[in-house]
Amino acid sequence: MADRALADEFIAELKRWRDVRGMSQTRLAALVGYTPSYISKVEGGLQRPSREFAEKADEQLRAGGALRRAFLALDAKPRAESVPHQQPAPEQPATSLVVEHEDTSLSYDGLTYRATQRRRLFNGGQDPITSYLIRISVDRYPGDPERSNAHYRQDPLTWDEINLSASVDGEPIGWRVQHDRDAFKELWLLFENEDGRYPLYPGESAWLEYSYTVGSEKWGQWFQRAVRLPTKHLSVSLDFPAAMEPAVWGTETTMTATGGPFRNPIRSSTEGDRRVFSWSTDEPPLHARYRLEWKFRAKAIKETNLTSTADTASGRMQAIGIVQEGDPILTTPARLFSLPDEAEDARRVVAELNSAADRAGSVHNFGKGMGIAAPQIGINRAAAIIRTPEGESITLFNPRIIEEGGGFDEQYEGCLSFFDVRGMVPRPMSLSIEHTDIDGQQRITIFERGHARLVAHEVDHLHGQLYRSKMRPGVEPIPVSEYRGTGTQWSYQAEGR
Repeated sequence: MADRALADEFIAELKRWRDVRGMSQTRLAALVGYTPSYISKVEGGLQRPSREFAEKADEQLRAGGALRRAFLALDAKPRAESVPHQQPAPEQPATSLVVEHEDTSLSYDGLTYRATQRRRLFNGGQDPITSYLIRISVDRYPGDPERSNAHYRQDPLTWDEINLSASVDGEPIGWRVQHDRDAFKELWLLFENEDGRYPLYPGESAWLEYSYTVGSEKWGQWFQRAVRLPTKHLSVSLDFPAAMEPAVWGTETTMTATGGPFRNPIRSSTEGDRRVFSWSTDEPPLHARYRLEWKFRAKAIKETNLTSTADTASGRMQAIGIVQEGDPILTTPARLFSLPDEAEDARRVVAELNSAADRAGSVHNFGKGMGIAAPQIGINRAAAIIRTPEGESITLFNPRIIEEGGGFDEQYEGCLSFFDVRGMVPRPMSLSIEHTDIDGQQRITIFERGHARLVAHEVDHLHGQLYRSKMRPGVEPIPVSEYRGTGTQWSYQAEGR
């Protein structure tokens, strides 16, 4: 019966997640506020789980919504009596090594990241498996490889700081280095140690676990999982200090999809003084990439010493991660994208820009629309987004002005990178912008009036210019306290007048 099959799916999910977390029925019962007998009956098919139990178990097991989804599928069906059934035969793997479950956790204490990766491996081939290739890679400045390369040349990632440990089913194992580079290490985990060898024989499964540390000065605020082997289940959890006010988002890219947000939501919960984010997916396609990124809002305030300036407009923008005037990145032409080769990087930068725009929108009312260029969030790449007053979203890669028309118009502008003032800036009424699509196609788009002003402002940013350089000689910006146009749109004469 369909209801029984769905119940079995929930039971299998619950048992699997307890196995992933190494948690007994008694321990889980204590955490979710149910009795061990209740959980035993649920797993035995004698008790239908409640929504509350499913949600609490999902949270405590850090299942990233997997138990919630299994429960919703079960709850959507009418209840039926239990009937005898036969378990379906397990699917035969298409390749010799299959990842039955990959679970990764990343924790941060304010100074050091620690990543722990656990994989339940199944050997579906004919020969024993005695080693497994892993890679530890870091990128302090995503989207700016030249800056990252220079950073790691000066201060390379070392084996001592990584402090790697590895095991198979709890038995410590050793490794052999394959590649040793400044920003990544590649090595074979060997299923052996000085006491013996522990090969994974055909038809057997085992938990492979390895863990390492990296200081925050070498770890960019991102973590990516790439699916290189057939994988049945994938889960990730991020564990941060709650006081740092973390915000997390994710993007996924597959061979058939150009990239976008996770299809399953990232779940979050507070556990004492920690904020935990969990996410999971089933049957991820081969070669898919799942990238999580984050910001620490409270850390930005602390690190930039904004205790005395957070009350100002510029202070509030600095507190949410907007680079402020005086930083050299704002006067340096942004590096162009090579598209479509760098499409993944381009999507990631746009995701960060949209996140920054959301944060800016939470602290200010942008009646005229708003825009953010990548250098304003510390990324030296030629990408910008514009959000118009009408709600339209515009994304530009490698833009440049090829034609101006319609005469000039002079109105006040504000810049997130020095938001305490407003400046009267002359701009053309019409702009023709040449830009590149994510698929590498060159396009020309015409923008007019307020949209042209918004676009021109962001294009200037990508060419290392601030609006001060476009103001008429002798004209200076006015304090925002004297400006009376906040929350309203720019005004233009009607067409034909």
